[in-house]
Amino acid sequence: MRPRSDQFHELSSEALEDSFLREALKRASSSFHAAKTDAVDSMPDWEELRQRGHDRKNRAIENLPEALEVFEKNLRSRGGEVHYCEDGAAARDQVLSIIRSSGGRSVTKSKSMVTEEIALNDHLEAAGLSVLEGDLGEYIIQLAGEHPSHIIAPAIHKSREEVAELFHDHLGSDPDADIPELTRVARETLREAFLGADIGISGANFVIAETGTIVLVENEGNIRMSTTVPRVHIAVVGIEKVLPRRSDLAALLRLLCRSATGQRVTSYISFISSPRTGGEGDGPEKLHVVFLDAGRSRLWADPTQREALNCIRCGACLNFCPVYGSVGGHSYGWVYPGPIGSVITPHYVGIEKASQLPQASSLCGRCGEVCPMKIPLPDMLLGLRAKAVEAGSAGFSEKLSMRVFSLLARSPRLWRLLLALGRPFYRLVARAGLASILGGAARRWSRSRSLPLPGRSGFRRWWREDSERGGE
Repeated sequence: MRPRSDQFHELSSEALEDSFLREALKRASSSFHAAKTDAVDSMPDWEELRQRGHDRKNRAIENLPEALEVFEKNLRSRGGEVHYCEDGAAARDQVLSIIRSSGGRSVTKSKSMVTEEIALNDHLEAAGLSVLEGDLGEYIIQLAGEHPSHIIAPAIHKSREEVAELFHDHLGSDPDADIPELTRVARETLREAFLGADIGISGANFVIAETGTIVLVENEGNIRMSTTVPRVHIAVVGIEKVLPRRSDLAALLRLLCRSATGQRVTSYISFISSPRTGGEGDGPEKLHVVFLDAGRSRLWADPTQREALNCIRCGACLNFCPVYGSVGGHSYGWVYPGPIGSVITPHYVGIEKASQLPQASSLCGRCGEVCPMKIPLPDMLLGLRAKAVEAGSAGFSEKLSMRVFSLLARSPRLWRLLLALGRPFYRLVARAGLASILGGAARRWSRSRSLPLPGRSGFRRWWREDSERGGE
């Protein structure tokens, strides 16, 4: 998937015209909100758990080079292979090399954001291989020729009717099929692919250095079909997924499941530490772990942004972000949407190619509040905005507006005068619609925003009157 992160304004404007998308996002967000709230309310020690998870992941990231070495040593001791790749191109070539050396022709994949990041499917298909996504959501968007719109719910933007039409066109099923029937059709198709695949490819939620173990979390059970049935299992993993000790895992799993889906624990958690041994009846003959850097070392080297590597890909920041909730994941132009995507994408593809993403936030702070790892996302977004300006992304109108604001903010008299004069005008444009009155850059800015009418009493007047009453 070619990054289009420099086109957020264009893509988000298109998304705002899609009324169905906005309604689908609204329904999904409400569901995620309710599930997470219930899960958190049932845990009196939630904040303590967040702090524990934050501390353990921080320690893991601080000791990342050492943890990678320990993991490699322990996996190799059990017959696994470890490969390090500096960028996406190297990782794609490494995976293809492993497949060719094993004589593989057909591939089944589990849900993996990092393989989306490196556009692995396109690379393998161009080499003549058959590649099928095993996760139901990923399978749906593969049929649609699209990319995930959400970290944990790839097809969140699709309706049942759209899925039924896709299945009818590609699989010959009933165009009016209901959800149980669609699930049955997908299960039959995917099961046949699982049983015939030579190669299974997965990502990893965590890898544990102490034991050389890959940890995979899922609800459908399809990951196990991709990691146990084929002769060769290849796990493509971002280097930030390494935990030093097995004891670090429990807290992170509790945080992940509750933050992602509101579950106490997910349906399936798999631990893979080696290829099949002599006494086992199933499992791959070969196990390869392909570690990907692709900008992660640059992020690790930035002390003000490093904590972004603590992300456990739960999607909570997306679910509570008003910007994501309005425009969806495809507007961000690459694999990682929402607040976390706006932070890590500039590091992975370069701030010059993603300078618009740090602006894709209202800075309401909700993402930082709900992040189970306590990542200070609003602070990071502000830091990246500064870096984008340093890189020359600010245009003339932005520079001029900031200078005017700076002047007003330093002059209380001018500020009060502007408020007094601007309040009637604001009420006028808010009633009439901003885009119908404003022109030029202001019209473009206002087209995607609807501002509330101000109250009859401004804050300063309210404060003065309240103070005169003695704060009662």
